Amino acid sequence: MTLTRKIAETPQSLLLMPVFLSVLGLGILYSISLHQGTALAQNLFFKQSIILIPALVGFGSSFLVSRNFIHKYIYILYFLTLGILAVPFLGEKVAGTHRWIDLGLPVSVQPSEFAKIIIVIALARYLSDRNLQMRHFGSLVFPCFIVLAPSLIVLNQPDLGTAIILITPLIPMLFWVGARPFHLFLFIAPIFSILTAFHLVPFFIWAGFMAIIFYLSKPKLLTGIGLYFGNIFLGLLTPVAWNLLRPFQQKRVLTLLNPDLDPLGAGYQIIQSKMAIGSGGFLGKGWGQGTQTHLKFLPVQESDFIVSVMGEELGFIALLIMLTVFTFFIFRITRSAFESNDRFSGLVLIGFASIFLAHVFVNCAMTVGLIPVKGLPLPFISYGGSFLMASFMMAGVSMNLAVNRMG
Repeated sequence: MTLTRKIAETPQSLLLMPVFLSVLGLGILYSISLHQGTALAQNLFFKQSIILIPALVGFGSSFLVSRNFIHKYIYILYFLTLGILAVPFLGEKVAGTHRWIDLGLPVSVQPSEFAKIIIVIALARYLSDRNLQMRHFGSLVFPCFIVLAPSLIVLNQPDLGTAIILITPLIPMLFWVGARPFHLFLFIAPIFSILTAFHLVPFFIWAGFMAIIFYLSKPKLLTGIGLYFGNIFLGLLTPVAWNLLRPFQQKRVLTLLNPDLDPLGAGYQIIQSKMAIGSGGFLGKGWGQGTQTHLKFLPVQESDFIVSVMGEELGFIALLIMLTVFTFFIFRITRSAFESNDRFSGLVLIGFASIFLAHVFVNCAMTVGLIPVKGLPLPFISYGGSFLMASFMMAGVSMNLAVNRMG
């Protein structure tokens, strides 16, 4: 297939929407940089603008590489990725973590961002090659290993947010390939058993819901009884484990759920973020006029809380436009998965859509206090070289595999 024909047959919106979001992000970063008072080399807008060039090159390379090449060499890249993820442990800590590799350049490389791409593609190859075996629970063990091995390395860096994102595509991709919904339910049941255990009514409702699911799914009698009461026992142990925590540890957890318990400590970020977004109103205070932003009340404003800056300065309408673009972008990737004529491509596209959706949801939800704060940036908008490049490369592979042809 010629390059011209390939470009003509791809959904070019998968490039146009990320570029629009990146331009929007640069505008916000320029506003933040107005009051930095730092040298040009340290200017967030300048650095992000420079990084955008290799990011677009990465997009082009990801778009041009053949599907067969990706499929053939992904396992080699996967094991190389496991080794590269361990490299930061050999260097000095940066901000108390081992997340970055120092290449002697003005910016460092964060390998966990690129690991997202490799993990999704490796998992897609394994699942597409073994589609008929996915109806058995034992066949889900190795896919879990593919995802958990790098996730545990990232978790020890430590980087809980990215570790969670690495796990996110697992269930959507297993569902896409035909795994039984009951088996997927078993993955998430322990989480709900723990979360509902602190109040009697939700726990009884959850126990009843589990009983219905187990009855309708009709597992083997002893297996079903063991799994059901195993979840019940896990829930009953949770309050005991909670009481074993020290008071300051309990306070940290409670503050995650209710920031007002510690407004000058752990809850400070959420409170300032909600104040910034609320004060912006419908149209915002004006570009470069955000008081929470420029008086430095708003923390990590260039990355984790860049949505708060946008809400304060440009208002609700800008946030609505941004979320609309993200919605169409993720929808277009998902639609390409449905239209794909081979299972491997469809699985990769579903995996990337899951990652983008998780990033957008977590980043936006934490800025308004819906979920605890996690250090997750917003795709194409937040400051960060490795993350920007990885996001564009995922978009490039998505546009590549959206061409419904082999090769």
